[in-house]
Amino acid sequence: MTAPTPPRGHDGSVEQTRRAADVAIRPAMPADVPAIAGLVTPYAARRILLGKDLVDYYEAVQEFHVAELAGEIVGCGALHVMWRDLAEVRTLAVHERMRGTGVGHRLLVRLMDRARELDLDRLFCLTFEVDFFGRHGFEVAAGEVVDPRTYAELLLSRDDGVAEFLDLARVKPNTLGNTRMIRSL
Repeated sequence: MTAPTPPRGHDGSVEQTRRAADVAIRPAMPADVPAIAGLVTPYAARRILLGKDLVDYYEAVQEFHVAELAGEIVGCGALHVMWRDLAEVRTLAVHERMRGTGVGHRLLVRLMDRARELDLDRLFCLTFEVDFFGRHGFEVAAGEVVDPRTYAELLLSRDDGVAEFLDLARVKPNTLGNTRMIRSL
């Protein structure tokens, strides 16, 4: 009888998978912002994620968690509270060489745990990665996911992510092809 084949990383190497197990997930620090921006830039260039100015990342650094491997930031993700019971998973990005190794899964699980710590009931995301989020309990959002009063309050936000959640016309060019997904906690 042969031993089962160890799981393999995105590049097919057992070593890559072993290294992924050494990844630490932790809250982001201001010093991590350039690395976060560097992770997002290639995805923003392909219009998969929204590009942001550095100041936007610094202002939101407390929302981020990062995945760190041997001192290098190899993944990031943010949890943005939108309302009393609702938050958005934002800017979930993993370095290309670490895709498929479980780093994105671990980041998302940490963000979901943080949402529970904040006593939130639902998580939202706007994504091209429908299968990934579906494996984590997210479903395609059908219709409005907030009541009319909450919708009216959210309209007051200047945040583009909130505008995307509300499906406002002013952000339509940023959301073409994305799928709105939601999950109960």
